[in-house]
Amino acid sequence: MALDSQVDSGSSQFPRQLDIAQVAVYGLSILSAGIFLFLPFMNLLHPSPWQRWMGTIHGCGALLATVVAVYTGHLAFPLLRGVSNILPQMRTLTFWSSVITFLGIATGNLAYMRYRAGLEFGGARAWLKENSPLTQYVLMEYHEFSVLFTLPLGVACTWVLWKYGDSILEKQNRPILTATCVALMAMMFFSMGGLVTGLGVAKIHAL
Repeated sequence: MALDSQVDSGSSQFPRQLDIAQVAVYGLSILSAGIFLFLPFMNLLHPSPWQRWMGTIHGCGALLATVVAVYTGHLAFPLLRGVSNILPQMRTLTFWSSVITFLGIATGNLAYMRYRAGLEFGGARAWLKENSPLTQYVLMEYHEFSVLFTLPLGVACTWVLWKYGDSILEKQNRPILTATCVALMAMMFFSMGGLVTGLGVAKIHAL
């Protein structure tokens, strides 16, 4: 009996396996998110001054816009099923998705001016057309046009959610709710596609 009590008291001092698993999962999640968000700052190590500043600014804007748009797009799934308690959050998220997406596109246009410089000035577009035309005509063309769809989609969804309010969940407004949720999912898709293709182009030839 004394030995059993000692074993029980000794084992109680150690954390349970469930606690260790939770700490590990949360720790790895936070670490992974931190590393992912730190990605744009890698541009500060680039030898090109344009890439150091424009790449960092646009990278931060694009990454932040993608994170917010993806989170909003994921919440569109429960909203489509009629979950009402996330409506206030959705209205706020769609508004900020539109604002941050606009900033991401605006900084992208600043970087795009340098991107379109001539080959004699070290322009990435001219270099890609000479050395890797498939990158320019597939990845970059998709990147240029797909991300532009995110802004009108975000503005339209913001307007609809604020105009209809809680009444959007009513039966007669079901088609509007469905269209809004599908638009938010499309916005998420275009944001992720734009981020991946932009990283792909920058990996082959930066500004």
